[in-house]
Amino acid sequence: MTLFIRPTSKDIQVPIPPPGEGVLPEEGAEVEKSTYWLRRLRDGDVVKATPKKQAKPVTADASERKE
Repeated sequence: MTLFIRPTSKDIQVPIPPPGEGVLPEEGAEVEKSTYWLRRLRDGDVVKATPKKQAKPVTADASERKE
């Protein structure tokens, strides 16, 4: 199951947990529902959002990415 989330403000950089890399994009991303992201929601670091266009999922496996 996935969630589309974004940081609550431009000032917050939310790390993507390993083995991901970088931070959650300002425009948001689709992520796998996990305890990490549920904690970020609870703590107010991220909010559930609706994608403005088709979002690329943030995957734990970098080999799945097509760039």
